[in-house]
Amino acid sequence: MDVSVQFKKGVLELCVLVLIQRKDQYGYELAQSISKHIEVAEGALYPLLRRLVNDNYCTTYLQESTEGPPRKYYQITPLGNSYLTRLILEWEGFVKDVSNLIEEGTEHE
Repeated sequence: MDVSVQFKKGVLELCVLVLIQRKDQYGYELAQSISKHIEVAEGALYPLLRRLVNDNYCTTYLQESTEGPPRKYYQITPLGNSYLTRLILEWEGFVKDVSNLIEEGTEHE
């Protein structure tokens, strides 16, 4: 089992919400933005986006495109902003705790 795949799955929701908070984005654009930092399969992204909409953390709207059919854009909601704030705090605490654990473990080698 590739452990990094599990790491990515765990942090994908946080990454998506951060990017949508910066600016409304459509699915492919999100995939491209995330791929600049971590490799992610588009197939993992769309079920997550549907869940974020179903949980009222995001809404969608269609916008005409000069390059084909209208695109579905994702926009963060006030509830999504609150949720993102909690996620960021949890993530920062988690990273700090894991870093401390690693540091303590390497001091004893």
